Amino acid sequence: MVQNSTGSLSFSSHLCKEDEEISRSALSTFRAKEEEIERKKMEVREKVQAQLGRVEEETKRLACIRQELEALTDPMRKEVAQFRKKVDAVNKELKPLGHICQKKEKEYREALEAFNEKNKEKVQLINKLMELVSESERLRLKKLEELSKNIDTIR
Repeated sequence: MVQNSTGSLSFSSHLCKEDEEISRSALSTFRAKEEEIERKKMEVREKVQAQLGRVEEETKRLACIRQELEALTDPMRKEVAQFRKKVDAVNKELKPLGHICQKKEKEYREALEAFNEKNKEKVQLINKLMELVSESERLRLKKLEELSKNIDTIR
């Protein structure tokens, strides 16, 4: 939000672009880490397969490790997918709200400008009214003085 000289608040599209860029960057970073996790997972699977030919006890232990590894990644994928959907949904909601804010700000500026113009017109009318009232009082006082002089001359 930026406050401009008219006192209104402005939602800059620049800030929205920065927020989108931050979101994209965070998602990109997360995807890179997820790929790294997948890569490491594949490396662990390869090691397990290489050692399965050895001792049966080792085979059982490595099978347990593989099961634990797979169980560990599945819930994470579901959570990640849910959060991605939430981020996308919120992002979709933000765009029209930004447009509404900009539209309302424009309407506010236009209404404020119309109000200020009418206020200026009112001040001008009041000044003219004061001039007319002053002139009227001056003329009435002059007439009263004339009438008073006429009365004095009659006596």
